[in-house]
Amino acid sequence: MNNILTVDTVAIIHPIAKKRLTLVEPEYESIESLPSGQVGTVVEVYEREGEKQYLVEFADNQGQEYAMAILKENELLVLRYNLEVA
Repeated sequence: MNNILTVDTVAIIHPIAKKRLTLVEPEYESIESLPSGQVGTVVEVYEREGEKQYLVEFADNQGQEYAMAILKENELLVLRYNLEVA
């Protein structure tokens, strides 16, 4: 699988329902979910019951955080900027 690390930039593969989010900004209370493709940053990695989980922070272009969610590895796609050659 992916080797997801703290400070990795990730995108969510499927929409994340509002009930799974911690919303930081009141202006986002009207959303039903974060759409697939939304980009965030891994800020913490947990291991619970033998499964890794990731606290992901979602922020706008100015760096203002608006939501956080604890997500599983299969819900995330790590975004890479450099091509790794074997």
